[in-house]
Amino acid sequence: MLDDLRQIPSRAIARVWAQIKVNLRSFWSSKQPHMWLLAGAIGLLVSVAAIAFREVIGLVQLLWLGDRSENVASAAREIHWLWILLTPCIGGLFVGWMLERFLPSRRTASVADAMEACARGGRNIEMAPGLTSAFISAVSLGVGASAGREGPVVHLGATISTSIAHLFAMPEWGRRTLLACGVASAVSASFNAPIAGVLFAHEVILGHYSKRSFVPIVISSVAGTILTRQWFGNDAAFVIPDYSITSYLEFPAFALLGIICAMVALLFQYSVNSADFIARQIVMPLWLRPAVGGLAIGAIGVFYPEILGVGYEATSQALNNQLPLTLLFMLLILKTAATAITLASRFGGGVFSPSLYLGAMAGGAFGLIAAGAFPELASSQGIYSILGMGAVAAAVLGAPISTVVMVFELTGGYALSIALLLCVSISSGINQALIGRSYFQRQLEQRGVQIEDGPHKFLIQTTRVSSFMVDLAEDDDPYIDPESDTPVLNPETPLEQALRAFDESGHSRLPVASKKDETIQIGWATQVGALRKFNSILVDTSVEEHR
Repeated sequence: MLDDLRQIPSRAIARVWAQIKVNLRSFWSSKQPHMWLLAGAIGLLVSVAAIAFREVIGLVQLLWLGDRSENVASAAREIHWLWILLTPCIGGLFVGWMLERFLPSRRTASVADAMEACARGGRNIEMAPGLTSAFISAVSLGVGASAGREGPVVHLGATISTSIAHLFAMPEWGRRTLLACGVASAVSASFNAPIAGVLFAHEVILGHYSKRSFVPIVISSVAGTILTRQWFGNDAAFVIPDYSITSYLEFPAFALLGIICAMVALLFQYSVNSADFIARQIVMPLWLRPAVGGLAIGAIGVFYPEILGVGYEATSQALNNQLPLTLLFMLLILKTAATAITLASRFGGGVFSPSLYLGAMAGGAFGLIAAGAFPELASSQGIYSILGMGAVAAAVLGAPISTVVMVFELTGGYALSIALLLCVSISSGINQALIGRSYFQRQLEQRGVQIEDGPHKFLIQTTRVSSFMVDLAEDDDPYIDPESDTPVLNPETPLEQALRAFDESGHSRLPVASKKDETIQIGWATQVGALRKFNSILVDTSVEEHR
């Protein structure tokens, strides 16, 4: 009995050690140590790329503005108006030439392309087109195109990370996670917002949160932020005073601001999509489109230089109560028009910064009106600008959680958390109710890529019959009667279409014909095999999202 009691601790230790060994074996076999190391490397590389991207913008600005900073409007007021009118047009000619000569897609890439790559299993985004797209976007913003710099940097991060994942032959979940690592580092490097980078990568790119992906994404985001802060400094993107809410009686006003910001986000998205539709109807050489659009942007910029480029200077002024009501309204309208023209003209750029800009203008205008109506209750205009910035951006990007944190990190305004959550939730909810998708999801939908209904919808559209078909038996007749009513599939038929064919025909197996000759059968597709494939896709997706 005494010997048995003495052996209890050793047995317990043995059981614990056995469990630890099982966990470590699983940890190593799933390549998670490799993921952590690669995530750090990706974070640093993407940060270097983000720094280079911003420096290219500054160098292009220097050529015509004589200034590399983000104070584009102030610098533009110091030069002759002809420079402002003609530079976006001349730059547009160069952008058009680059698009036509070096980009097979004839357009620059942004966040939606990173989302599509992730939905396709983190497949490799070609490095040369990705780098070319980033360069074109940097030149576009440098010559005054009215768009955001963050979207192109996100795609640049996805380009670098998918190339590394391909080089090291990572498993599919690893490819997706490393792609998200690149995106997280890109966002954190662009905004100096590491927490928002982590959340954006999960919320927008992966579409889920998982413990296995969380660690490498955090490593990448932190690595990217450290290097960027060494280069640009530790300050937040926007330096604002210490704001505070005057009274809890303001919360109905905050709720109303959320509704107004939802309308601003809707109008912005419809403006961009409508401008793109109209531009596609106009017959014009590709190389000329950015030049024509650049001339229009320059014409607006002559009178309102605040719309040129990324627009951080005007956004900062709105956050610091430095813009009058009339100018806030004018910039709200003109920035929407300028960004719609920019993107429809095939300039490179994204919608991150414009959505922050529009939100700051809408919130600032609302705050001035509220202060005039209720001077004793209304807080500073700057508070409403901060809230509007978050509310519009969240609705456009379809990322309420990461946008809330991003605004905190951009402004340091953590004291406004309750009000910001209210504005963002109302704005995002209205956008979801009226449109049902984010701006990026709408872009993908126009390309035939459906991801808003969940990963299974896209996967059954991209999984082919060739992945579950079986070969013909020796005694099977390889000839297909063209007069038969039996549906015929081919190796490239999507799984979704095959499942529908089984349901509609009532057959448990269908012939698979050669792609070259539809009368020659090369195999069978069975309903059981199709359902088994579908179930395995669902299981794999669920495992990835919960592990």
